[in-house]
Amino acid sequence: MSTETLLLGVDGDATLCRARLQAMSGELLGESMAGPANICIGAHGGRDGGVLVVGTGTVGWAELAGRSYRVGGWGPAVSDEGGGAWLGCEALRRVLWARDGRIPWTALLTAMFEQYEADPHAIVSWSSSALPRDFGALAPVIVEHASNGDPAAVELMRLAAGHVDALAQRLMSMGAQRLSLVGGLSLHIERWLAPATRLHLSPPAGDALEGALQLARAAAESTVA
Repeated sequence: MSTETLLLGVDGDATLCRARLQAMSGELLGESMAGPANICIGAHGGRDGGVLVVGTGTVGWAELAGRSYRVGGWGPAVSDEGGGAWLGCEALRRVLWARDGRIPWTALLTAMFEQYEADPHAIVSWSSSALPRDFGALAPVIVEHASNGDPAAVELMRLAAGHVDALAQRLMSMGAQRLSLVGGLSLHIERWLAPATRLHLSPPAGDALEGALQLARAAAESTVA
């Protein structure tokens, strides 16, 4: 009885996961989505390079001369600066600052305060049990207000970009001269990045699922050999 080798690629993320099933021939057999997990090599088609993942969280990842290097991505409690969850948390922090008279109100801060019926205790209560993806769900309104020049939103996007720039600088210092920006916030953060970071960016050659399938194929072929 003969068996056919199948390849399963999984793209894990803090918001949702995707899986893709292929035959060794490359034929797509199925694809599905499910709940959250975390990172994946497809960005540079197997060549040396790095990725800057900017989604619910952030992480820098490089594949150089057959070795993997990671920068950041240690979870929202102590890391993941510049991602969607970080943006949401920092925005709520500024809402409370504005409520206390420490900074001026802006359209963003007012809109977010009204989401909680202008009750600071509601923000505190919600935050105590909110998950990273819940904070990340606040990111789109920040992005929207930043595009309209809201001072608080602009400040947040610049700060977020600064954290991503720091990841990029570390990856480049390791030798990753080709970087790709991936993740749900990648398109929105790019315009805020430093020129030195943007200079090294290149569009991903494939998505994370393609990278996972490349790894699976290499493992399968080495087993056969």
